Amino acid sequence: MSMLLCSFFFCLLFTSAPLAASRALNDVDVAVKILDEQEADRVEGLPGQPAVGFEHYAGYVTVNAAHGRAFFYWFFEAAQNHTHKPLVLWLNGGPGCSSIGYGAMEELGPFITQKNVSELKLNKESWNNEANILFVESPFNVGFSYTNTSTDVAHLLSDEATAIDNYNFLANWFKKFPQYKSHDFYIAGESYAGHYIPQLAEKIFDANKHISKEDYINFKGFMVGNGLMDDQTDQKGLAEYAWVNGIIPDWVYSDVLDYCNNFDNESDSHSVVCSLGMSEIYDCYNPINIYNIHSPVCTNNNSSTAANRRPPSKPGSNRSFFFKYRGPSNRPRAGVDPCDDSYTVAYLNRPDVQKALHANVTNIPYSWDLCNNDYPNWQVAPASVLPIIRKLVGGGIRIWVYSGVEDGRIPVSSTRYTMEKLNLTITQDWQPWYSNSQVGGSNIVYKGGLTHVTVRDAGHMVPMDSPTVARKLFAHFLANKQLPANPPN
Repeated sequence: MSMLLCSFFFCLLFTSAPLAASRALNDVDVAVKILDEQEADRVEGLPGQPAVGFEHYAGYVTVNAAHGRAFFYWFFEAAQNHTHKPLVLWLNGGPGCSSIGYGAMEELGPFITQKNVSELKLNKESWNNEANILFVESPFNVGFSYTNTSTDVAHLLSDEATAIDNYNFLANWFKKFPQYKSHDFYIAGESYAGHYIPQLAEKIFDANKHISKEDYINFKGFMVGNGLMDDQTDQKGLAEYAWVNGIIPDWVYSDVLDYCNNFDNESDSHSVVCSLGMSEIYDCYNPINIYNIHSPVCTNNNSSTAANRRPPSKPGSNRSFFFKYRGPSNRPRAGVDPCDDSYTVAYLNRPDVQKALHANVTNIPYSWDLCNNDYPNWQVAPASVLPIIRKLVGGGIRIWVYSGVEDGRIPVSSTRYTMEKLNLTITQDWQPWYSNSQVGGSNIVYKGGLTHVTVRDAGHMVPMDSPTVARKLFAHFLANKQLPANPPN
């Protein structure tokens, strides 16, 4: 028990009225229990971890006690002044890919895995320089997260079920770390998090209207990178981007336009023949990394990739084109080292690492992997999250979307079409923005504060490809500051 709590405890014993003292003693018991739970999750040091001046915590949070569902999290305090900085939840996509493996260890976390060495590298551009960062492996059976109810796999792999579990995770995480309840709260993520994040945001937004002050989440906004948000426009932009960049020949583009009727309506873009047309595009991408069309490829035959681990979907389903592409076994997504996925997988499967992280407490019967390769079909997902985005923009929620311009999976063309579909008034048209003395990308701002930002020299995973620029983007989003339109003097 801390000295502060001890002093408070004895003061209550000797000076309070009996009833008040009883209540206060109960409050002290609760506070001690919370401190004990936090201490149990504190990571005392990872194998090969560089020395840092901040604390980090990892462990499990129950999302459904009756079914035995629990999500694994990893939380990093801000590097400086953590008691006053916002809290940000990061979500990767898939669906079925790990925010611990990608977000925390390859993109924006403070520790990065390395080739052929057991030591972790300190990420100087970690986003915990700007905020307290919380990563969670979601849905269940992703990474170290689990369920003890086998029927969950058959019935609860959907957007709605995931949003409910993610909300329950947050509510219960705040009970474990109540000191962060008053902090401004944001969500950020990429790829299929373009579905996860708006739906979780809507759960928080709606719940905040009627829950108690004690359970209120101080939600301010979210940011999504290269996010899947609208099937029709995402598909249209993917085809156009592949044609403009010389990935596909004219006849393939012509076939897709014919099959999908120029993507004029949802039913056409979801048809089986349209999906077959999109398959022609994926076939043309086979020798190229769709997640960063200008990135090198991994030549290590032992490495596996994010693309290979993406869960399959039912052939002929109206969303199959989004989860179909796997690519050859040596095709990673972008990165300075194109084989870095294999280093992360090796590191997080070490027993000493799992012990340090308080992970794999149920001895899951499979090796940890970046994506769940055994997912059945993702069962229910809306064709578009734009109605949610319109609702949240109208409710005053800050929303930024960003696009790495080298991404062929959810390219900038897709997101531009998606934003245009909202029919919002433009308050600042496209203009360049600067990071240091160079153009970092371009941005456009819509009425209500919705902002679309592009990032140069980056693919599907912007914080990994352009870490300095990504951190600057993140800092301006948190501060609600317009990106610099001119280079520094």
